[in-house]
Amino acid sequence: MTNIAELPALQDLRVAVIGLGYVGLPLAVEFGKQRPTIGFDLNADRVSALQTGRDSTGEVDPEDMSMAHHLRYSSDLAEIADCNVYIVAVPTPIDQHRQPNLGPLLSASRMIGSVIKRGDIVVFESTVYPGATEEDCLPLVSEGSGLILNTDFFAGYSPERINPGDKTRPLPKIVKVTSGSTPEAADLIDALYGTIITAGTFKAASIRVAEASKVIENTQRDVSIALINELSIIFSHLDIDTSAVLDAAATKWNFNRLSPGLVGGHCIGVDPYYLVHKSITAGHIPDIIRMAREINDGMARHAVTLLIKKMIQKQARVNGGRVLLLGLTFKQNCADIRNTKVVDMLDELASYGLSIDMFDPWADPSELRSEYDVEMLPEMPTPEGRYDAIVLAVSHDTLVEIGADGMRAYLTGQGVFFDMKAVFDQDDSDLRL
Repeated sequence: MTNIAELPALQDLRVAVIGLGYVGLPLAVEFGKQRPTIGFDLNADRVSALQTGRDSTGEVDPEDMSMAHHLRYSSDLAEIADCNVYIVAVPTPIDQHRQPNLGPLLSASRMIGSVIKRGDIVVFESTVYPGATEEDCLPLVSEGSGLILNTDFFAGYSPERINPGDKTRPLPKIVKVTSGSTPEAADLIDALYGTIITAGTFKAASIRVAEASKVIENTQRDVSIALINELSIIFSHLDIDTSAVLDAAATKWNFNRLSPGLVGGHCIGVDPYYLVHKSITAGHIPDIIRMAREINDGMARHAVTLLIKKMIQKQARVNGGRVLLLGLTFKQNCADIRNTKVVDMLDELASYGLSIDMFDPWADPSELRSEYDVEMLPEMPTPEGRYDAIVLAVSHDTLVEIGADGMRAYLTGQGVFFDMKAVFDQDDSDLRL
């Protein structure tokens, strides 16, 4: 008979979290409160900052980090070799052609293959299409280690559900889906997560089911927002205020209230492309999902078109005019600039001869420069009435506190105030999505 390796006991699990971004760091901190844990990241600067208790993402408070007495950080691969659970939480972006980019995930799989031992467990959290864990990642772990899945080592998939900037639903308060490559591995992985997730866990029937459950969560939301965005486009042609329509419709008990807007970030703006890719390779073209992505990706262009029309109507200067764009992150009260669709507005605005000043109280200027090659103002400018348009693109609390009158103080006499998120009353702005 084949000599199958024994799984370690729950109390003997030593965790390594690979990738210390928005997903990995909260995970490492929670495990580090209870058991030996190493947070690993290739970015030595990131590791150095975390070692001093500083998290540039703002996801984990210094006080919370200080409670993880069993956690240490490292960028040295040799230091995680003594762990027996490897949890992968690296990014899974899309490339310039909107195809899945599994590069970071495959690289992490190869790294684990160089340190994993007999009886160890590897768990993936990164969002992927169904089948990626078993078809793309685990073969690389086997190849690098010489070990056989479900004989020498075991695996699982537990999709991340982190909502960046959401302080009311931190990691322990979000139900966690788990899965394993064998029933015994699934039980142990579920028990491991159960030690840190107070909201409870849900053990999926298989790894592929867990993968699919994650990718459809954000796909469903993407499709729902696309419907609202398309309705807002229709209503703009009919000269009807979308927010007013939604206010009326929301009085029905089963109406799902969503707001139109830009759909960016590392989840909703990315995950559907993974499902589209896998669906097409399986022989089905997912028309609804694909069209939803096209609608949402086109909202930045639509927003600029609305602004230009309103500027012309008010006789504001367009060619040679100045625009103050407020908010550059992908969502409010969050420092995350990944896949932000606000930057898609920049080239569109510039094509009309407009010059753009940008400011975001949450965004890191160096990250914006590195990721998008754009420069923002070092601080909020003084309201001197010199802009032909001001656009509130992201409703950070500190920006909303300026107020509608405060926003207008930045405008010339014919200037346009575009309240993209409809945070103010309709009469307080010139334009809303």
